[in-house]
Order: sequence, then structure tokens, then C-alpha cells
Amino acid sequence: MLLVGATTAPAYAAPTGPAVPTAATAAEAAGGAAALSAPGELPPDGDTVASPPGANDWNCRPTAAHPDPVVLVHGTFANRYENWLALSPLLKGLGYCVFALDYGTIPGVTSTGSGLLLPIGGLGPVPDSAAQLARFVDLVRNATGAAKVDIVGHSQGGMLPNYYLKFLGGASKVGKLIGLAPSNHGTTLDGITNLAPYFPGVADLIFTVCQACRDQAVGSDFNTTMASRPDTVPGGRYTVISTVYDEVVTPWRTQFLNGADVDNQVVQSHCPVSLVEHVAIAFSPTALHLVTNALDPAHATPALCG
Repeated sequence: MLLVGATTAPAYAAPTGPAVPTAATAAEAAGGAAALSAPGELPPDGDTVASPPGANDWNCRPTAAHPDPVVLVHGTFANRYENWLALSPLLKGLGYCVFALDYGTIPGVTSTGSGLLLPIGGLGPVPDSAAQLARFVDLVRNATGAAKVDIVGHSQGGMLPNYYLKFLGGASKVGKLIGLAPSNHGTTLDGITNLAPYFPGVADLIFTVCQACRDQAVGSDFNTTMASRPDTVPGGRYTVISTVYDEVVTPWRTQFLNGADVDNQVVQSHCPVSLVEHVAIAFSPTALHLVTNALDPAHATPALCG
């Protein structure tokens, strides 16, 4: 689950005033393999909200230092712009090709959680959203020429890529999956309802239009399906970054994955004084340092406390 756009300020300064992107042409949308004509233009699965700073330059080409593009996946009741105001420009500044999509949106459903009236996503059935992610990953790979991408997701956005890897053939297309407070094994009903105060006007949507909320509840049919296979798929590298103060994905230890190529991290192990919770983890300097370490473990450095 999740959201961004609460009261916590971004941990890293971001350029202001990103232009509202335009949709791809019909021919490009149909073919998918052609590079788009100008930075900022978008494929079909991500044109609801403006891109966060640094993301969706479709002319970006990966470098030898960072050969895998990074795909950012927002959480429940969120959108790509608000969720990734901190991480997207940070990764772009480090030399990555960065891409971010919106998924699971329902026309007309908006929130003012960040002070802006913006569409929110992460509402649709998780398998449908994972299929949107699958299409977006293929568009990124085709546009950049990369064989694989790395994925960073927050809350639901850290969990649904694992459905893509397990059930939709994503394992051969993803090198690393990094989840910030991911709902990997579901959450309690208290956790789901704890999201509502961050998004004025959406409390009544939780169990009406938000199928993803039902999917993420402990004991749901979706979670039964996920548990029918091991937590991880051979060949990938998984990182989970959690906080002991998570009030949404509860109990917080259920976020952890089991597997040979899993690194489960806790923010407070690196910064004991941190009070960061579920929403703010997407803006936490310590958590984002752990993200950059996971993306480039050969050049990892001790995570700073912040």
C-alpha cells in the first residue's frame, strides 16, 4: 500500500516546474519499440500525471556504469509525481536512466494529500496493475536497448513487481527488485485504514473502488495466490527496506522476503534515532541511501543517518 505526498519534505532538492507530459503517438503506442521523439513524451501506461523530475527521458541511454534502467513504481493512493519527488532526481543525478509509471488509476478519483489536486492510482486489482507494469517494462527495454531493468517500488509498488516476476514472466527482464516498506505478505485491516487520513476524500473508497486494498489484506485470495509460490524467483536480487514505525504494512516484519538472494534491511539498524514511518520512508535520506547501495552494491557506502 502507500502513498506519498504527506507533510514530510523531500530529502533531496528537486528541480521545480516539470512540464506536464504528452501522450505517445498512436503509432509509437502500437509499436512500442521505437524511441519517442522528445524527452518527456510518454507511452500509454503512464500519462495521467506529470513525471517526477529526472524521469521519463525516452532518449536516455544506459551507461556502462549503470547499464540497467530504473523503473519506479508508486504505491496505493499515490501517483508517480508525488511518490518519487526525492528518489527520481537523485538517481538521475547519479547517472541512471529513470522511468516512472502511473498504474491502477480510476478516472475522476483524485486527492489533495500533497496540497495539489492530482489523480491517484494503485487502486485497481494488483494482477491488472502488474500487467501494466509488464507493458511499461517492455517499453523501457525497447526504448533504451537494455536487456533488463531494475525496479524500485514503495508499498504496493514494492510488492506488485514480485507478482510480475512470479506469474507474468518478469524474472528474465528484471535484475534487482527493491521494495520500500512493501506489502509483500499483506497487511492488517488497521494498516489499510491507516492510509486514509493522508488522502482527504478517499476514506470511503477503501473498500468500494480500491480492489488493491482488498487484495493487500491478510488472507485475501490474492495473497493466497502469492503464497502458492516461493517468495523469490531464482536469478533476481531482492532488497527490502523497512521501518519499525510502519503503521500501514503491519506487522512490519511481514515485509521481509525469504530467499537466497534477499537482503532485508531496517532503517533503524543504520539510524537508531530515525522515526520515519510508512509514507516518509520514500523521502528518508537513510532509506534512499540504502536504495542506491542496493542498485550498485559494488560501490556501496555506509548509510548516513538522516
